[in-house]
Amino acid sequence: MNKIAVIGAGTMGNGIAHTFAQKGFNVKLVDISKDQLEKAMVTIGKNLDRMVAKDRISESDKSDTLSRIETSTDMATAISDVDLVVEAATENVDLKLKIFKQMDEFSKESCILATNTSSISLTKIAAVTGRPDKVIGMHFMNPVPVMKLVEVIRGYDTSDEVTKTIFEMSVKLGKSPVEVNDYPGFVANRILMPMINEAIYTLYESVAGVQEIDTVMKLGMAHPMGPLQLADFIGLDVCLAIMNVLHDGFANPKYAPCPLLVNMVMAGKLGRKSGEGFYKYTKGSKDLVVSSRLS
Repeated sequence: MNKIAVIGAGTMGNGIAHTFAQKGFNVKLVDISKDQLEKAMVTIGKNLDRMVAKDRISESDKSDTLSRIETSTDMATAISDVDLVVEAATENVDLKLKIFKQMDEFSKESCILATNTSSISLTKIAAVTGRPDKVIGMHFMNPVPVMKLVEVIRGYDTSDEVTKTIFEMSVKLGKSPVEVNDYPGFVANRILMPMINEAIYTLYESVAGVQEIDTVMKLGMAHPMGPLQLADFIGLDVCLAIMNVLHDGFANPKYAPCPLLVNMVMAGKLGRKSGEGFYKYTKGSKDLVVSSRLS
């Protein structure tokens, strides 16, 4: 299990590729956009530079890591001989099903197909392939090179052998794998997203302001980041997508996304990635300024 492919060169994809390559795996990073691949390699280089500056790795380690990553816009060729493919595309069920059909078609029969989905059913994804026993979830946390947890999610047909292999591989990556079963949101987001959604409701109902809500959770509950700031960091579109999965999966009104969250996503206020969410983000500034519409 030395040859790895990662599908999707966004925030999670480049972090996953970085992590595998740093631990000695040969990685093919695949995306339909050449510009996105170039941007991903720049990001990986900058992240490695920060690790060098903190004496966590050497310049030689950085060079070796980068040399193990090959980029491609051609999935069929890139994944034909790999042992594991990790899909890290946008949290959209139709897109993921399309990608998994292609992964199943283009990869060798023994290849394990993994997804970094944070909420979508593994069983549903596996059902579009001819190898549901080899489909598994590897839900990494952001930022991937730093965060230790990997939720290892078993679909209905995922084999014990594949689960054991992914557990052992996660340990080699320096991560702490936790096995969970296939239900909407799994563990991390089934607990986290309703909390974030409730924080948004608290703002929506004018119980308190953005900074006040985040301060209560940071100082009162010892959270390193307030829930509204965390929502901005994750991406409000991602938060909404996960809440919709929970709402549809459990058919329970307690999982209904807050109208304010829905409106902000429709308005393109997605958090850090768009430059504005609950806070405004200015390049080079570390100060958190509440969005004018919410202050």
